[in-house]
Amino acid sequence: MPPRWPREPDRNDPVYRRLDDRMTFAFHVALFSASNSGLWFFDIFQRANWSWAVWVTSIWASILLGHALYIFKIADYSPNSNG
Repeated sequence: MPPRWPREPDRNDPVYRRLDDRMTFAFHVALFSASNSGLWFFDIFQRANWSWAVWVTSIWASILLGHALYIFKIADYSPNSNG
């Protein structure tokens, strides 16, 4: 059963904004995991020798780490912040 929001969703609501940011991060992690596992599957088992796969994974992992840092440490979800 999908989660239900008890009131009208509004990006100005700090609780909703926090939940939305975390769900977006979870989607980002899932997309990273699925894409990179496929990338490395073909690189390893098909002997594709894609030297760029290391760069794609490294850059994307850095972006993902930055996203996590923002969501869990930097973002201000207090009621008086403007988002």
